Amino acid sequence: MSNEAIQVGFQVFLKGGTEEFGAVRELFAARAELVIYVENHGEFVVPLSAVDSVHSHKVMLNPARLDKKLRTAIGHAHDAETE
Repeated sequence: MSNEAIQVGFQVFLKGGTEEFGAVRELFAARAELVIYVENHGEFVVPLSAVDSVHSHKVMLNPARLDKKLRTAIGHAHDAETE
C-alpha cells in the first residue's frame, strides 16, 4: 500500500478494477471511516479497514470487506449510462 494519504475527491475503485464508481466525500480518521459517494446510489460509510491501497489519487477497496448493500450499489453504479 502506498503512503499517500486519502483526501476528499479521490476516485474510488474496487481492488483490481479499472472503472471508478465513486469518490471520497469525507474522511473521519478518528473513527477510522470514510464516506464515499457511489454514482447513482448516494453516500456510504466505509471502514478504513476496507481500503486495500491508495495511490495516484485513487482509493482501492477490498470487496470482501464491504457490506452487501454497498457491493450491490457498486455493481449498478453505471446503470444510467447504458440506458
